[in-house]
Amino acid sequence: VIYNRVPKTASTSFTNIAYDLCGKNGFHVLHINTTKNNPVMSLQDQVRFVRNVTSWREMKPAFYHGHVAYLDFSKYGAAGKPMYINVVRDPIERLVSYYYFLRFGDDYRPALRRRKQGDKKTFDECVSSGGPDCAPDKLWLQIPFFCGHHPECWAAGSRWALQQAKFNLVNEYLLVGVTEELEDFVMILEAALPRFFRGATELYRTGKKSHLRKTTDKKPPTKETITKLQQSDIWKIENEFYEFALEQFQFARAHAVRERDGELYVLAQSFFYEKIYPKAN
Repeated sequence: VIYNRVPKTASTSFTNIAYDLCGKNGFHVLHINTTKNNPVMSLQDQVRFVRNVTSWREMKPAFYHGHVAYLDFSKYGAAGKPMYINVVRDPIERLVSYYYFLRFGDDYRPALRRRKQGDKKTFDECVSSGGPDCAPDKLWLQIPFFCGHHPECWAAGSRWALQQAKFNLVNEYLLVGVTEELEDFVMILEAALPRFFRGATELYRTGKKSHLRKTTDKKPPTKETITKLQQSDIWKIENEFYEFALEQFQFARAHAVRERDGELYVLAQSFFYEKIYPKAN
């Protein structure tokens, strides 16, 4: 399983579930740590990574996670493909969270000095003054993470990248959840991949790490700020992708999960085999 996690989408909270379960469920968790958190790998590193994932038998079954753009394993002659999963978030909420994270960090490692520490400007003030850290092109992240390593994927506002990201989401990802409905995502994964996620729902609901990482000093943007960002073509395209991902997830959830007495539960298997021929003697 590869979780090419988009920054500030509750990815640390979800990844900690995998770390807590790996010993009990018997799989390995590996963090893909790229230089300066660059999500684009060099061609030689792409080949190395694909070779590692497909041939490193001692690590299997494995759960890989990292801030890395999608890679199509078949392009590199790999015999098998991994299962991709991911989580997306409302584009403006994700950017606001990232903006304050760079300045104030979070409650996970509060003592760590952040890149923009000391900058007290609010997100609203940044947008009002046209600052670079809140410019519309900073919204362009979820699409390229799903689109991949083609240069057009990283061209902010590219409709080709949008279509490629949608194609990959539908055809290459087992499941893509949304930050706003993370518990449902965890439940469906546990039902679909118990080899990895058996016990994940209970851990999410009761464990100390379920909402472990929260950005510090985050101030919600005003309606004026949101309206200004929503006027940009980049937001419109990123939001179209988010709405598309949300629709896919809600469709999967509608066929997998029900609610009873305020509690969510996963539906039992709804198919069986019959009329099996030839008959055994």
